[in-house]
Amino acid sequence: MNDSRLDARRSADGATEFAGVLVSRPDIARLAGVKRPAVTNWERRYADFPRPVTAARGDGADAEVERFRADEVLTWLSGRAVPANALLPGEPAGTTYGDRFRAGLPGGKAGGLFRAVERLAGPDADRLRGPMPLDRYLEWLLYVVLARIVEPDGMAKAVDDFGDMVRDYDPPEGTAPQRLLTELADTLGRSPAGSAQESRAAFDHVLVGWRAAHAREGGAFFTPPSVSRVMAGALAAVRPDAVSVHDPYGRTGELLVAYLDAVAAHGGSASPRVSGRVAGARERQVAEMNLRVHHGRTVRLGDGQVTPALDAWADPPGTFDVLLTNPPFGRRLEAMEPPPYWAYGTVRRSEFDWLQYAVSRLAPGGRAAVLMPAGASFSGGAAERVRKALVAAGAVECVIALPAGLFALTAVKTQIWFLRAPGSAAGTRRDVLFVSGERLAHRIDRTQWALGDVEIKRLVDAYVSWNAAGPSFTGTPGLSRAVSPEDIAEHGHRLDPALYVRVPGRTPAGPAETRDRLARLAEKIGDLHARADVADAEAARWLRRYGL
Repeated sequence: MNDSRLDARRSADGATEFAGVLVSRPDIARLAGVKRPAVTNWERRYADFPRPVTAARGDGADAEVERFRADEVLTWLSGRAVPANALLPGEPAGTTYGDRFRAGLPGGKAGGLFRAVERLAGPDADRLRGPMPLDRYLEWLLYVVLARIVEPDGMAKAVDDFGDMVRDYDPPEGTAPQRLLTELADTLGRSPAGSAQESRAAFDHVLVGWRAAHAREGGAFFTPPSVSRVMAGALAAVRPDAVSVHDPYGRTGELLVAYLDAVAAHGGSASPRVSGRVAGARERQVAEMNLRVHHGRTVRLGDGQVTPALDAWADPPGTFDVLLTNPPFGRRLEAMEPPPYWAYGTVRRSEFDWLQYAVSRLAPGGRAAVLMPAGASFSGGAAERVRKALVAAGAVECVIALPAGLFALTAVKTQIWFLRAPGSAAGTRRDVLFVSGERLAHRIDRTQWALGDVEIKRLVDAYVSWNAAGPSFTGTPGLSRAVSPEDIAEHGHRLDPALYVRVPGRTPAGPAETRDRLARLAEKIGDLHARADVADAEAARWLRRYGL
């Protein structure tokens, strides 16, 4: 599998084929699947929106109709994802307005790859997989889709020698039936992709299904796309010069992919070195495929632990410009000596292990984003001492509270903690930014919520503006506020944004005793949720083992 061949195909899938096509504003709206005022709004809000190149008189009208180059419009629209609540039936998550625009242009019809993948991952899956578990079948399908994307001429050879086709990866455990490989390879071999976006959408469609099936089997909570975009977008904006980017608990590589997406969206020309660790062999292989499909990166990820204290020297200290991760939390770490990086205190809960580990691995000027349970921001005892020490050292930059319901298989409330390397120029700043994003999500189904493009931008912009403004930052009522260490100390070193960001129209908090009681209750509820999720996953695994 040759990276240069993949890059060449992506270039060929670009917008140059439509360089001679001109479109009007109504054309753009129709092809992109939006209302006419949306195009005008894009022009007004975004300085990089393409400029009109001609003004032709409309049929039977006195007014002139400005027209735009279709290739420039396609390039711009390809960088804008359709919000989850605006997707049309059959459109996968990650579809861009450019995908719609291209499909409607003359000669730009979408290929059949995505439709074929939809059938193979949906209606045809039970027939094809037979007794094979669904997550294992979808993993085989991921391998064949990968091969279809990076080696489009190698599908026939795949049937005879599947190992060569996926030689960069270890295939799933066990052997796939030859009948299955033949049908998958034949079907996808007859299904060309109309664009690089369609290829990536096809891969992502299978990846979403595999993640859901794999999570039900093993209890893994993968990072929701909207959360990945907040974490990655904020760090890419603040550290566009990052050379080394690391995820010490990479899951399926979603955060590394999101970070590279964000760097590209910011127009960064640098190509950061990405690395990471993944807990299981299957997740590691899927993560490596994910990076390959989306960014042409052949990345070898290492083995990780459920908590870094089990392997305290896995990554060199003070190494990474950017570190972002969604680690497992809610575990007790009783049978081990405190590792050397517990410089801020001993708390035998895995979330505080991950926090201190992330800070210790940052290079001077480095930044980290760590997804945390909400209870970590207000739990008492030793946890308070650790938070106090982190704030005093200037290691905590920002805490963003996220809405509930973002994860598919758990209702636990989460926050994003942004950290910095103490002792650097950035670490001399002591105030902490609190962002209250609990009310920004929209519902996408009966139990699931998501952040849209506008909400993601508000959260990212709050962090970026605070970094840029320095002491002059005033915050946004109801959304963000910068708080001094002295004010944080008066609140018992709790780092819950709800304590500091006043929501318009909400009555002031009650007495301190009531707040403390509610904080302890919320911590207990969060802990019970986490323990129940682990127990449910374990029960499901045993039931499947007995065919139930």
